[in-house]
Amino acid sequence: MKIKQFITNPFQENTYIVWCEQTHEAAIIDCGALGKAEQGKIADFIASEGLSITHLLNTHLHLDHCFGNAWASRTYGVTTEASPLDENLFRNLKTQAAEFGLPADFLDLDGTDFKVNPLREGDVITIGNGSLRVIETPGHTEGGISFLNDTDWNIFVGDTLFAGSVGRTDLPGGSHSQLIQSIQQKLMSLPEFTIVYCGHGASTSIGVEKNENPFL
Repeated sequence: MKIKQFITNPFQENTYIVWCEQTHEAAIIDCGALGKAEQGKIADFIASEGLSITHLLNTHLHLDHCFGNAWASRTYGVTTEASPLDENLFRNLKTQAAEFGLPADFLDLDGTDFKVNPLREGDVITIGNGSLRVIETPGHTEGGISFLNDTDWNIFVGDTLFAGSVGRTDLPGGSHSQLIQSIQQKLMSLPEFTIVYCGHGASTSIGVEKNENPFL
């Protein structure tokens, strides 16, 4: 499958489009698109590639990773898919915004019904001739999950693991011990050549993080 990265919103969050070259079916992962300019860039890319959006996936539901969910849902007729353990985060986006000092009207909530189609460990998301497997990786949030493509060997980890760092755990629902356990047991067990697509910053690999990450 092919991958396109967009850096979005003031938090510099990575939004990904993943698609099957043969069928042009596609998924948006962590749609952080905020405002018409960012949404327009993503929409223009989707149109230029002739993609059909069939999934709206979230590694977790902190507001910077779902600023654009309402827009994507309206535009492409898809529903947020994430862990049910993070559903309350999605329902309380205004509270999240207030915690970061953002006004409520900063959010695009028109048409948002806050419905979450639940994803759990082992679920397989089909995208044309490709697929992503759900791996539960809590710690940054209670419902943190990662999406593994074990054909091309890449994984989308949200804010669980970063190049040279790990996700913060000081927000409600975070647990440092759980985060490290998720990384050690679920991620570091993958082949070292697996490419890691993070929620912020540069991509990395399991091998690099296993050998060089000072937090592990």
